[in-house]
Amino acid sequence: MATLQIHSRSISLPARLHPVNPTSFDQVDLQKLQVSKTAVPVTSEGIQSGLLGLAELYNSVQELAQPRRDVKTIEESLSGSVELLDSCTAIRELFQMIRENVQALQSALRRKGLDSSVQSDISSYFCFRKKMNKSVAKTLKALKNFESRNGNSGSFDNVFREVAGVTVAIFRSILVFLSSPTSARSGGWSLVSRLVVAKPVAENGAVNEVGSVDFALSSLQGKLRSNGAKAVDVQKRLQNLEAVVEGFEGGLERVFRQLVQSRVTLLNILTDH
Repeated sequence: MATLQIHSRSISLPARLHPVNPTSFDQVDLQKLQVSKTAVPVTSEGIQSGLLGLAELYNSVQELAQPRRDVKTIEESLSGSVELLDSCTAIRELFQMIRENVQALQSALRRKGLDSSVQSDISSYFCFRKKMNKSVAKTLKALKNFESRNGNSGSFDNVFREVAGVTVAIFRSILVFLSSPTSARSGGWSLVSRLVVAKPVAENGAVNEVGSVDFALSSLQGKLRSNGAKAVDVQKRLQNLEAVVEGFEGGLERVFRQLVQSRVTLLNILTDH
């Protein structure tokens, strides 16, 4: 099977996403929070590192929160925080579904081996992947709309705007990671490709863990009996994907907790006005 190579875009995040011990919002270097197009690739390792840094960034910024912003700005920030929480929840649910479907397919392969009946389980996995790509496209659209409002609103606090921008960039990179085409014949990819430029590949052009499983399963369709070695390879790739999913879930949980805390902080500031 030929190696699939797709050009990817990457994003850059502030160095370890740490403000340098500022004591007020005025001392936060907003330039360090701006997102560009280099540095953090759309790989499992890079994105998981970005999630950890994002959680640390929120923690650092919350420590600087001061009740000096006007009510309109706080309300705008609160509204934005709800949208980011919704996106984070949607992405966490995607990973939960991936984990469940990967485990179901692993179980089927262990029980049935190369029996032709396992073909239905493979087909079910591809059906799930197509549905997932539609969910990815929906969440990408929501992020795109939020990003447009966040960038155009003059009411948003500058720090919130930049931190939200970093959050959107990382969330988008996760969705791009998940949105590989399920097969060469799949039409579901077009929903995603209209919303993003990047594709789910590593810097060297290799397919990531999600796409790796897709293409390995594609090679098994209709050829189970004659592909014992490939069946073993599929199990290994499924194990790798399961491990990656676990890492993403841990990082997303940290970010989710920080997003909730950020909202609590904003509500407390609003209450004090």
